Amino acid sequence: MRFQFALTLQALWTAVCQAAMQHYPAAWGHYDVCKSQVYSDEGLTWDYMACQPEAADMTQYLKVTLDPPNITCGDPPETYCALENPYMCNNECDATTEELAHPPELMFDIEGRNPTTFWQSTSWKKYPKALLVNITLSWNKTIELTDDIVLTFESGRPEQMVLEKSLDYGRSWQPYQFYATDCLDAFTMEPKTVHDLTQHTLLDIICTEDYSRGYVWKYDKTVRFEIKDRFALFAGPRLHNMASLYGQLDTTKNLRDFFTITDLRIRLLRPATGATMVDENNLSRYFYAISDIKVQGRCKCNLHANSCVFDKEKLSCECEHNTTGPDCGRCKRNYQGRAWSAGSYLPIPKGTANTCIPNNIGPVIRPNVSSLGVANRKEVAPQVALSTAPSVHVANSKRARVCDNELLRCQNGGVCVNNVRCNCPSTYTGVLCEKSRCESELGGCGGADSGHAPMTPPSSPRLLLLLLLLGSALLRAASC
Repeated sequence: MRFQFALTLQALWTAVCQAAMQHYPAAWGHYDVCKSQVYSDEGLTWDYMACQPEAADMTQYLKVTLDPPNITCGDPPETYCALENPYMCNNECDATTEELAHPPELMFDIEGRNPTTFWQSTSWKKYPKALLVNITLSWNKTIELTDDIVLTFESGRPEQMVLEKSLDYGRSWQPYQFYATDCLDAFTMEPKTVHDLTQHTLLDIICTEDYSRGYVWKYDKTVRFEIKDRFALFAGPRLHNMASLYGQLDTTKNLRDFFTITDLRIRLLRPATGATMVDENNLSRYFYAISDIKVQGRCKCNLHANSCVFDKEKLSCECEHNTTGPDCGRCKRNYQGRAWSAGSYLPIPKGTANTCIPNNIGPVIRPNVSSLGVANRKEVAPQVALSTAPSVHVANSKRARVCDNELLRCQNGGVCVNNVRCNCPSTYTGVLCEKSRCESELGGCGGADSGHAPMTPPSSPRLLLLLLLLGSALLRAASC
């Protein structure tokens, strides 16, 4: 009887918990489906959604270039000493012997081998001339970063280093982050960490000393560029509120561009010395060695593709929504009935496809109604003013245009018309379709006639009924 009582109690408690928590969505989705078939008044039709490829290890698709080209050790062969012990000089590098060679591709091979494989530079034999190395990673494709960039050094971590990015295939470069044992001395910058950043300063370029200091280098080999900590400024510490992040990425072009690259460049400016003075009598102690580079991301397809193929040494999106191009950045021929537009993450969770339509068909607004209700769609895109990107309200007060499909996007499936107004779906209103029309109706957005599911916890009567059932079960168990 006690066992039956325990089962009854567990079932009722589970029901209460599920009812109490059902207004919190378990997941916001990954935008991995571009279209699905649905039944409508017109019969079986396609429902189009915003979509993107899954995140992957992007190092398997890159091309690596070193400058100067002859900076890799082994030609001629050279013997190296350990940084922590100048008398331990038994490490040889010889480009003509496979077991002793350290070519650049060893930065991207499978980790876990014993002994560890790594790329290694020549030693600092030309001291006091700086030992400078540029390592450029190129994808010949726009990439969206989804996780931290992690460099693992087999030598000591550099005392000075810069991580740079390019958005135009290496024609121009911008710094991502500076690294130094002394930021003021190396770059005349105050030292900061990613935890000093806020939503308003997220795009600021900082110098950090977190990954350069410390002589006990054998136990801390990694240098990071923290992507997830920056995501967490909008999505929360554990990235639970990805909807907020998607809303910001959708409405703020500068933020999207910050996490988008075509190339990365690692500029190594000064190797680890382990002391304040360089030992000029044993310069074979000083060099760079990298065993692993991790770059996690996805092809940028403008939310018009859920897969990306690597063919003939090149990445390209497999475009949907009648779009074409390496990034799905234009409409197909004969599908230019309206101007091309990137897909939109909003409304959560399916987004808006913004499909290209045939030339002989005018613009048709087909709102994508989220099953999560209007309240979610409103909260996922708060207007946060970043330091280098003015808020929508400020931009509207200074510019004649209302929308431009870039910084000022129509929300919730709205269509920008001639940059002067947003043509909103029937259930939305406002300058950028940011308000639910039902807010002004009797009963609000939870009313019976609003057309939207209320975003509220389960009703009190329902919880009361479940609690009464639980009490009844307890009384029956007690009488037994």
